[in-house]
Amino acid sequence: MNSLKCEPALRTFRQKRFIQCMYAVGFLDLFGVSMIIPLLSHHVKSLGASPSIAGIVGSIYGILQLFSSTLVGCWSDVVGRRYSLLACILLSALGYGLLGLSTNIVLFIVARIPVGIFKHSLSICKALLSDLVSESERPLVMGHFNAASSVGFVLGPVVGGYLTELKGGFYISSFICSSIFILNAGLVWVLPWKDFIQEHKCISKDNDISNATKKEHSRDISNGKSVNVSTVTSLKSFLQPACDQVVSVLQKIRVVACSDMWDVFLVRLLMALAVMLYYSNFALALEERFSLKPKMTGYLISYSSTLGALAGILIGPMTKLYHNNMYLMLLHSSILTCSLMFIYAAATTVWLVVLCSTFFAVSTTVGRTCITDLELRQGGTQASGTLIGAGQSVTAVGRVFAPLVSGLAQEFSPCGPPSLGAVLALAAVLLMVFRIPHDTKCEKND
Repeated sequence: MNSLKCEPALRTFRQKRFIQCMYAVGFLDLFGVSMIIPLLSHHVKSLGASPSIAGIVGSIYGILQLFSSTLVGCWSDVVGRRYSLLACILLSALGYGLLGLSTNIVLFIVARIPVGIFKHSLSICKALLSDLVSESERPLVMGHFNAASSVGFVLGPVVGGYLTELKGGFYISSFICSSIFILNAGLVWVLPWKDFIQEHKCISKDNDISNATKKEHSRDISNGKSVNVSTVTSLKSFLQPACDQVVSVLQKIRVVACSDMWDVFLVRLLMALAVMLYYSNFALALEERFSLKPKMTGYLISYSSTLGALAGILIGPMTKLYHNNMYLMLLHSSILTCSLMFIYAAATTVWLVVLCSTFFAVSTTVGRTCITDLELRQGGTQASGTLIGAGQSVTAVGRVFAPLVSGLAQEFSPCGPPSLGAVLALAAVLLMVFRIPHDTKCEKND
């Protein structure tokens, strides 16, 4: 009798342990990556690349991410999270290892190819967490995962900057980053996957009951197969013929492409573009408008990044405050983001910029979590990897066009990019008000 009473508590403990391990995976991932990112442009220049060649080389990663995000997300639905996550982490480690050997521009380009194709470990982690927790717990877990990852992104540049001062600092940073990814793969390998499978089965049953009561409101894009078939997979499934995997991936992509979710993805694109335009010339604009030194601008960016990391912890209390109405949270955070962009574009003092940066970090963090949750709610968790991958592809479109649009806007004024970003954010708000279905707005979970 006592064993029956202890079983739910033990299952909850195992679930929490697994989720905490995923937080560590996210932290290590962005910690390693952020050691390298600030050094890439300087390294390309040191290899003798002209500014135009450096720009083309820099766009390779974004273009590869644009086409691979959805494919890798679908692939994780087909072969399972464990093996797809391991493959992505190890191949990314290979790419960063090759980066440490890049003594010319050709080797640098070769090193960026595996990273551009397979650096989707965070997306797969989010899909895995979405599989594991219930819909009401998902915003809290996603918020904490984003917070843990952001802490790594804050600390990584500090370590990378210190290593750069050493002889061959970039190559040392690259090999350390590769080692961190190998360590991360080891952590993923030893995770208690059997416990995850048992817990996921229980949650899937609860979700099936919940979905049955809301069936008339669902815009499920899945093909009717349970996520257990794709997530809880064995090594035998992983080794199935490649052609079968390709067919399954293409079927999932076709279902997403034919779904009625263009409005949600368009909101993601508009808000992503707006935020990228805000940051595109941030340091240069502050120097031109307020004669702010780069050192002070760096402190301001670090301050904003730290607040963004802490904001992930607030997702849980905010979700309760909004009674789990993610649409309303997204709408309010987008309105706040839009307003802050207008204020920043018209700011006349540095302290007003600091005030905008303070709340901007919080609003964008909340918005990213809400738009991901809204995609999963409207699309259904049966294809969570596909949905999250498609969302990342949409964001990659923004990364491709943001530099071009920002450059054109700067021709008119240093305030051009944030002003245009505010207009795009306003368009996203209007789209949410007039296009997102009424059943999504009113949906609340007790």
